Amino acid sequence: MRCAVGCGHMQRGADIGYGVDMVRGDAAHPVNQGLACARGIQESRDPDGSWLTRPLVREDGELRTTTWDVALARATQGLRETHANDPDSVAVLGSGQQTNEAAYALGKVARGGFGTRNYDANTTLCMASAVTAYYQAFGSDAPPCTYDDIDDAESHVVWGANPAVAHPVMFRWIGAAAEETELITVDPVRSETAENSDHHVAPDPGKDLALARAVLARLVETDRIDGDFVETATDGFEDLLGTLPSAERAAADAGVGADEVELLAAALDRRALLYWGMGINQHVQGTETARALVDLTLATGNLRPGGGPFSLTGQANSMGTRICSSKGSWPGQRAFGDPDHRRLVAETWGVPVDRLPDDAGPGPVEMLANGPDAVWTVATNPVAGMPDADNARERLDDAFLVAQDAFHTETTELADVVLPAATWGESEGTTTNMERTISRVRAATEIPSGVRADIDIVATIGSRLFPGLFETTSPEPSDVFDEFACLTEGTIADCSGISYDRLEEGHAVRWPAPEEDSAGGYRYYERGESADESWSFPTATGNAQFSTGRQHSLPEPTDDEYPLVLTTAREADGYNTGVRSRGGVAGDLVARVNPETVAAHADLVVEDRLAVASRRGSATVRVDEDAGVPRGMVWLPIHHPATNRLTLSECDPQSDEPHFKQCAVRLAAPEAALPPATAD
Repeated sequence: MRCAVGCGHMQRGADIGYGVDMVRGDAAHPVNQGLACARGIQESRDPDGSWLTRPLVREDGELRTTTWDVALARATQGLRETHANDPDSVAVLGSGQQTNEAAYALGKVARGGFGTRNYDANTTLCMASAVTAYYQAFGSDAPPCTYDDIDDAESHVVWGANPAVAHPVMFRWIGAAAEETELITVDPVRSETAENSDHHVAPDPGKDLALARAVLARLVETDRIDGDFVETATDGFEDLLGTLPSAERAAADAGVGADEVELLAAALDRRALLYWGMGINQHVQGTETARALVDLTLATGNLRPGGGPFSLTGQANSMGTRICSSKGSWPGQRAFGDPDHRRLVAETWGVPVDRLPDDAGPGPVEMLANGPDAVWTVATNPVAGMPDADNARERLDDAFLVAQDAFHTETTELADVVLPAATWGESEGTTTNMERTISRVRAATEIPSGVRADIDIVATIGSRLFPGLFETTSPEPSDVFDEFACLTEGTIADCSGISYDRLEEGHAVRWPAPEEDSAGGYRYYERGESADESWSFPTATGNAQFSTGRQHSLPEPTDDEYPLVLTTAREADGYNTGVRSRGGVAGDLVARVNPETVAAHADLVVEDRLAVASRRGSATVRVDEDAGVPRGMVWLPIHHPATNRLTLSECDPQSDEPHFKQCAVRLAAPEAALPPATAD
């Protein structure tokens, strides 16, 4: 598992020594049916990252090898002393790299042990805008559509995503289906996905909401709205119509032509899948833009098999953390504000109900800005992954920091205690992919000496701090899964019909699965025996909801001092801040820049090096001239630890997701960027 497609892999441990000798796609797994990508194989068999093999504690300013007893004692002492002052003075940062069981256990410690509001499962950095949009539109998180719908779609629109790089196995399915249909990519950059598409639409950076409204206006103006569906299954369409500009005006705001708006309108007037990713979510209007994409599917009646709004999840188990980790909701999407749900969670965990926080708390940007006294990170690297990273580093450096990871990272280098954890291929548990399918994860090799499984570390710390929270410090993953599944019974995300025995037999099951023989399909839609169609949504009215968001200006527009736009995106070999693929050394930061932009700054280039500077920091880059990047833009890989020294900490006010995708920068001679940047 390297991304959220959820491919099943067959792994074989090495005959001699430690490690994995062979990795291939599992032909029996219902998700990928034997397919695998190069990154999934390489990072499982031979990751380039620098492994953690022994616990470390900081002594006299230096990290030194120690025993587990000493490391755990130091970690629990620091967390206990901080928690005694104020539960919210402890911050916990989890990750979509954990199994469902480890994520559930960490949420149990964070919410039911510490009782802190300051907890995040890392999905707020990538998926929170999509999550919020789904809740607002449908009353529940997760896409209604599944991989089964890809072959049935008559058109495919990929908007603000690059699955050719980020989800290569899934992109094979999309590409194969599009050979008989049509594939359109919407992206300011001519990405690898755009290169393999029938059409490429390039809006101005950050103007996707304006473009979505232009397309909807065009559909309205040309009478291509599915009026029966809108009348039967939705609310708010008339309110939306009252806010729509003309298609011509919205297209001009988005920086595209009328023909491109018509191209997208025609595609969505068919049975269409509309996929989107971080280019939409990581924006101060990410929720409103995702809602606008959902609006397009609602207006055209694309809430049937073969069509729909499909958010592309990044991390391997981001969906799992969303349903089980107690970040945005209690397990099973139980609402934080519902007192009955709170009482049930408290009873299940054996803790006082008033210990549980009243709401989901802030996102990680606000969390660190509040200056927590202690931070516990698990399988995540906020020193590199947070926006305005120099400022985040200062906040973490001021705190008592416990870092739990399988690899050396920029965060473990800053930690007071480092706890070496097992990774994929060494762990037992389950994971959940982006189409809601839960699969088993099995260890291909023994956990090496000096390393412990995530769930054991979490349960040990949780038990020492809060006796009785776990029955044992080494819980069986199957027992933890059963507790989670039981807690979802009767909910929107019901997993109570899933068990390890069932997964052993069938490999994977899609939720909701309330019965031992049930599994989720296309959500909210039913087709009767007489071909009658009906829809039901878990909203207050039972209908899907239209939205009325309008395009605003970017939080940091260009000006004379910073005349260029920086954007960030994934590289083919990079994921999760790249710690598995860059061998412990970041190497050159490579900036893709249009040749005309490079030529305009030719006097600053020194041996193909430039500096990229924002109001927050600067970084020396190696220039890769790329005509696929628009003039006036600089493209940087999100996984390089220097990239987020430049990015903004502004967030979407509805989802708390940071605005990674656009900020103002300038180019300078490389020597001007050599001194370390200082945070604002």
